[in-house]
Amino acid sequence: MLRAPLVSADTSGLLEALGQLGASCMIDGSDWHLAGVGGRFPRGGVVNLGDGGTPARFMLAAAALAEGSVTVDGSARMRERPVAEGVELLRALGVSLAGTGAPEGLPVKVEPWSPATGGHLAVGRTASSQFISALLLIAPWTRDGITIECTEPPTSRTYLELTTQLLRQLGAVVSCDDQTRIAVGSGGLAPFDLAIEPDASSAIYWWAAAAMVPGARVSVPIPSGSVQPDLQALTLLEQLGATVERSERSVTVIGPDRLHGARLDAEACPDAAVMLAVVCACATGCSRIDGLHTLRVKETDRIHALASELGKTGCGVVEHPDAIEIDPSTSTQGPIQVHTWNDHRIAMAFGVLGLVRPDVRIEDPGCVGKSYPGFWTDRARLVHS
Repeated sequence: MLRAPLVSADTSGLLEALGQLGASCMIDGSDWHLAGVGGRFPRGGVVNLGDGGTPARFMLAAAALAEGSVTVDGSARMRERPVAEGVELLRALGVSLAGTGAPEGLPVKVEPWSPATGGHLAVGRTASSQFISALLLIAPWTRDGITIECTEPPTSRTYLELTTQLLRQLGAVVSCDDQTRIAVGSGGLAPFDLAIEPDASSAIYWWAAAAMVPGARVSVPIPSGSVQPDLQALTLLEQLGATVERSERSVTVIGPDRLHGARLDAEACPDAAVMLAVVCACATGCSRIDGLHTLRVKETDRIHALASELGKTGCGVVEHPDAIEIDPSTSTQGPIQVHTWNDHRIAMAFGVLGLVRPDVRIEDPGCVGKSYPGFWTDRARLVHS
């Protein structure tokens, strides 16, 4: 059972895809009762994960454990996003896959992996840590388990730590050597009852809102000991001048009299980087955010999208391959029309900007449904609280 999981286009799409392959789910209020398949989906088919990058990459690995062939597909944008590295990692384990995109993008046809032996892989730096997490998640259902040796520092190391902690929590045998060698043993997983923490990637918008309003306080019931990567964005808010109070039950952000520019490294919390860039646009002084190489291949090229939309506010913005510089000294207060680039995080970040800057108009506000369908409702509650 999953208690209070995040309900969004991504999670609902993955749930539907699992159902197509033979798993089943009963929704009881805010809880999901999932009937597992014992490590082997009883049928194949065609599954479309829409814009869901994480679901699609996880499904490529999970599809290898189906009794029939599975074609994994997605939206037009998802067909442009990188999956070839994941395909090659699965091939190296003996899985047969055929990608029809260019080069080897979605849709990808995955043949049954029988026997699902597992194995040992040496892995360089990948475009996304999700390719490695996907392999680790299926490892308990393989004959020999899966061992990953990272020959270079892994992308988004914090997300690999989140994956291995979850697997341990669910009873898998996991050994790690500073995340450069990760081994997950065979043996399957027993049924479990898991309470899902509130999502830090969603909470960052409200913590950022507090940071942007002098004296404002926003608390979110996420324990400070959580390993969700976007909690590391709190340290970056502190570097910009916000006060952060952490406890065993919640995290509170308090807005300073004035934010100041800083040089930030957001490699550990890439999903929060879009909101952090907008916060920097409200600070006094220039900022630079480094560690953004993965943002180029998200729902859109987020570095370019940020440069375009922040430029509309009058900010000086400089793009780098893996960084962005923001100079708010020339900011203006006239109306702006924000193009969301069909990216939920662009829409939400500039929606928060509208709390402190008049006349911010968001195109396609419904794109927030990908990860946070209730965003605008929660924003309205914040305004009227």
